[in-house]
Amino acid sequence: MTLFHFTGIKGSGMSSLAQILHDSSHAVQGSDVEKYFFTEDPLHDRKIPVFSFDEKNIKHGMTVIAGNAFPDTHPEIVKAHELGIDVIRYHDFLGQYMKKFISVGVTGSHGKTSTTGLLAHVLSGNSPTSYLIGDGTGRGVEESSYFVFEACEYKRHFLAYEPDYAIMTNIDFDHPDYFKDLEDVMDAFGQMALRVKKAIIACGDDIHLQQIQANVPVVYYGFDEANDFSAKNITKSEKGSTFDVYVRNEFFHTFTIALPGDHAILNSLGVIALCHYEGIPVDGVEERLATFNGVKRRFTVTESYGRVIVDDYAHHPTEIKATLQSARQKYPGKEIVAIFQPHTFTRTAALLEPFAESLSAADHVYLCDIFGSAREQCGNLTIEDLVKKIPGSKHLELEGIDVLDAHGNAVYLFMGAGDIQKYMNVFAEHTKKEETA
Repeated sequence: MTLFHFTGIKGSGMSSLAQILHDSSHAVQGSDVEKYFFTEDPLHDRKIPVFSFDEKNIKHGMTVIAGNAFPDTHPEIVKAHELGIDVIRYHDFLGQYMKKFISVGVTGSHGKTSTTGLLAHVLSGNSPTSYLIGDGTGRGVEESSYFVFEACEYKRHFLAYEPDYAIMTNIDFDHPDYFKDLEDVMDAFGQMALRVKKAIIACGDDIHLQQIQANVPVVYYGFDEANDFSAKNITKSEKGSTFDVYVRNEFFHTFTIALPGDHAILNSLGVIALCHYEGIPVDGVEERLATFNGVKRRFTVTESYGRVIVDDYAHHPTEIKATLQSARQKYPGKEIVAIFQPHTFTRTAALLEPFAESLSAADHVYLCDIFGSAREQCGNLTIEDLVKKIPGSKHLELEGIDVLDAHGNAVYLFMGAGDIQKYMNVFAEHTKKEETA
């Protein structure tokens, strides 16, 4: 039996893929840095061996799956080539693996993970479904009909895929360390659209997706009634949203979701449209939509001694706006405190003004030092450049977390793609000490 070794197994997609192969009765192990990441928890639950990076991990009889964050000069990859062992990049392996299923790729600048998780939840209620979600969750199910996966546009990696269907949530300028401008991003999505084999489900409210050209039908969803699938008669509350879906201006069905925010309704519409196209019974879709409570690090709520603490992956201005809107809907009347950690220096520099604009919608703003990445450790600006753009905002340091006490029983949004959870965990522990003092 081939042993699959994952170089960079704690990566969100890598962890998910390792779980899928393990569940499908393959031998799996991996390596990574020693630092803890939440994506490793399901690996440990499955007793998948996780080692520190070391060329000695590489031995004959393996197939090495290499994470995209690590160059060909990485010691493990170099060793594999020396031994004549097959090395395949994550996205290339995934592109081959999905060919045995009805595959649905979820892509877009924002909302990929939430929509992938929702689609996997809904389809799993109808037939066996394997899935790869970008929050580090993966599952391989025996005799699966469907394979649902998150397709990332970074470095055009999603061009390794030829899915049967694609759900496209939006197109926005991001990853400025790779994409030159919005036109470059649109070109990548245009190339991806040409690789889809059956149909594209796209958000028609996004002006950039309206320009998508494809060799298959493009079905549009959104709030605008000109879309093929549109949401009308929307009722929002602290418990979520209820809305009617019209298919080409004819009433189809009423759905209720437990998640707040307009983006959650849009994500649901994309899933509803895909299920309608595949002929999945609507009653089952309705039931599964109502029972979905979200994915990891997407508006994940805990309460600590009167404080509402929200953990969210939002790391782009558009995502921050969506998270703030969700907080306003779910907690009307409460003050919203945004604690944000920018992710990568290039993104912070390229989107400095949009970051300032989106964060200014919070009642109070605290900014943590910029988090670098495996590919970018430093830059020409600091967090103070963003602090200056937002009146009343403050630079938050870990040892000064008690400054948040001034806001009492507010909603604390900890947002970012780096290690913002470190700040959140210290704050949660601090509230416990404060309560017992």
